[in-house]
Amino acid sequence: MYKACIQITLRPSILDPQGKAVHHAVHQLGYDSVESVRMGKYAEVSLAAESREEAEKMTRELCERVLTNPVMEDFTFTIAPVARP
Repeated sequence: MYKACIQITLRPSILDPQGKAVHHAVHQLGYDSVESVRMGKYAEVSLAAESREEAEKMTRELCERVLTNPVMEDFTFTIAPVARP
């Protein structure tokens, strides 16, 4: 068993209205040193894979085919083994 921790972010060229709204809010709260905010998504996926390489391949395919919009979003992930109960 493996766990994939996936971070999904908008590509730098894509406008981020949610990030702009959060940036405005943190400035309203007095956090003037915050330069910018970009929002994203986080997902954890448990995988029954025979090897780390297989888990990485499945995670990449899931990200490319299901979890992200490849035109607008980028992703990174880490894979960690999980002990079976």
